[in-house]
Amino acid sequence: MGLKNLYLRARSVVDGLLVGLHPSQAKGLSSEFEEHRGYSQGDDVRHLDWKAYAKFDRYFVKEYREAANLKATLVMDASASMGYASEGWSKYDYGSTLAASLAYLMLKQQDTVGLITFSNRIEKIVPPKSAGGHLFAILKELEDRKPRGETSAASVLQELAASLKKRGLIILISDLLENQAEVVRGLKQLRSRGSDILVFHLLDKDELQFPFKEPALFQDLEEELKIQADPQAIRSAYLDTIHSLIDAYKQACASTHIDYSLFDTSVGLDRALMRYLTWREKFRIR
Repeated sequence: MGLKNLYLRARSVVDGLLVGLHPSQAKGLSSEFEEHRGYSQGDDVRHLDWKAYAKFDRYFVKEYREAANLKATLVMDASASMGYASEGWSKYDYGSTLAASLAYLMLKQQDTVGLITFSNRIEKIVPPKSAGGHLFAILKELEDRKPRGETSAASVLQELAASLKKRGLIILISDLLENQAEVVRGLKQLRSRGSDILVFHLLDKDELQFPFKEPALFQDLEEELKIQADPQAIRSAYLDTIHSLIDAYKQACASTHIDYSLFDTSVGLDRALMRYLTWREKFRIR
């Protein structure tokens, strides 16, 4: 994808979303108007309320209350299964662009953000910072990391729960194609430590729809496992299994106050960012 292209893609996604937002939807992005006060010499004229001047023939300045800042960690699955792509974009491409867009958006809000990439272990930690130039450290890791190896979000989450010293926001971006009970156990451990958690569950449309018709050789991307099968004979059982997995994640997350969202990687990223903005607004006012 290229570091420059990843940056431009993230900026395009975020700026496009912000342009389309109603002002009330975007109010948590920086500061919120709180009250007027009389103008004093030296005040920033950009904050003058001209409507109030027209009504009262006096200068008033709008005062703003800064939105609460947060510390967020993006936890990005970089295991081999994330390399699957039914079309041009793999789950990893989609997820890394989502992570880059979230990092760009958070830093734009002056929040602190870090990144963890993982497979069956933590691959790299980019410590949380709020400096503007920090974005490129995050983008570089996302760009340099290639999907490989087996996955174990469960063990990584449990390791994070044991090592985190301060509460914050954890954003998990993964296809979650592993033992659901173990993953949920890790999420619950993080939640019990006071962390807020957003789960972005990414699946390719092939994984969601299983559109295959002709007999084919199916290969596991993380293990040396190949199965010759007739898709039409196994389609119903496969869809039951994947839907059961999704439902189990939904129910387990809801019962633990974890924000879970499923995303088809053929669908635009704006819905994922809106999900984050909705959560961010709740954080701001609580």
